[in-house]
Amino acid sequence: MKVIFLQDVKGQGKKGDIKEVSDGYARNFLLGRKLAIEATTGNLNDIRGKKEADAFHKGQELEQAKELKEKIDKLSVKLTAKAGDNGKLFGSITNKDVAEALKMQQHIVIDKKKFHMPDGIKQVGTTKVEIRIYPEITASLDVIVEAQ
Repeated sequence: MKVIFLQDVKGQGKKGDIKEVSDGYARNFLLGRKLAIEATTGNLNDIRGKKEADAFHKGQELEQAKELKEKIDKLSVKLTAKAGDNGKLFGSITNKDVAEALKMQQHIVIDKKKFHMPDGIKQVGTTKVEIRIYPEITASLDVIVEAQ
């Protein structure tokens, strides 16, 4: 019997896979536990429609991410912090601080986890901060740190 997997089943298939399995296994285990549905023409068309819709939405997300990258690459944000005479900050500027500054100054909301700053910013001056907007799209934001 041909089935369409609704969930990942170890050793059998992943969600969305169409596979031929034995009749007893399909009726007793897969269909009984709602792990799969029978691969009728109607169900196949439904799955195909869902896959096309998912692909369309991913394409739209990718386009929005590219537009946001172009916008962010042109921007910069200014932050002030207490610093010593040699330009070294007392403490550091974290990704949370940069995310809040971007939100307040440029009205762009990006999750603080998407900023790539391993140790934070610890010096006065201009620093480029990477922002992972989408899995293969990374923008760079200029962060200008001034001493108080």
